[in-house]
Amino acid sequence: MDIDIITCLPDMFTSFFSNSIIKNAQKKNIVNITVHNLRDYASNKHKKTDDYAYGGLAGLVMTIQPIYDCITSLKSKKNYDEIIYLCPDGEILTQNIANDLSCKKNIILLCGHYKGIDERIRENIITREISIGEYVLSGGEIPACVLTDAIVRLLPGAINDACSALEDSFQNDGLIAPPVYSRPENFKNMTVPKILLSGDKKKIDKWLLKQSKKKTRKYKKINKN
Repeated sequence: MDIDIITCLPDMFTSFFSNSIIKNAQKKNIVNITVHNLRDYASNKHKKTDDYAYGGLAGLVMTIQPIYDCITSLKSKKNYDEIIYLCPDGEILTQNIANDLSCKKNIILLCGHYKGIDERIRENIITREISIGEYVLSGGEIPACVLTDAIVRLLPGAINDACSALEDSFQNDGLIAPPVYSRPENFKNMTVPKILLSGDKKKIDKWLLKQSKKKTRKYKKINKN
């Protein structure tokens, strides 16, 4: 899978993509992540990627020319399944969206900044808009990291135990994953539920399902309020 990220702040990705599952997935050639500096495509003398908004609105806008030229250049080299703009008013990222995108071959992630991007890019070039929540960040770089991580960990071979990703929260009928415990069995009088030590798989599975449903009800109640 190829993920191309367009940003005017490329250094923000260096550390994130150099650690953990994403680092290993790149080493195994499971995913190829390329960060493109938008300023390299700016045609003006000072390599500016922003300008004032028409209509007297406050704030700066990412201009159309560098974004258009960058995406056009990338599209001349390969076909993309999705060109995604990370923005506050896109569809909220869910596990189902991550599952869907993990099946794609090539995607572009465009990071917004300032007041956003010229609307003509959204209307004519972007194929999908995704948000990580109903709040505003300084730019789309953090959402791009979040989305990339959600996708890459689902790719075959990215996680040593493939079953682990399939048992994550929201993967099974939208249920939250059950509580988990590890050694020691007793720590300062805080103990592991006895059912998990019983060795009775049927009873354990029944208990885990019950706990998942309980956590899901709590999660939905909190988010409803």
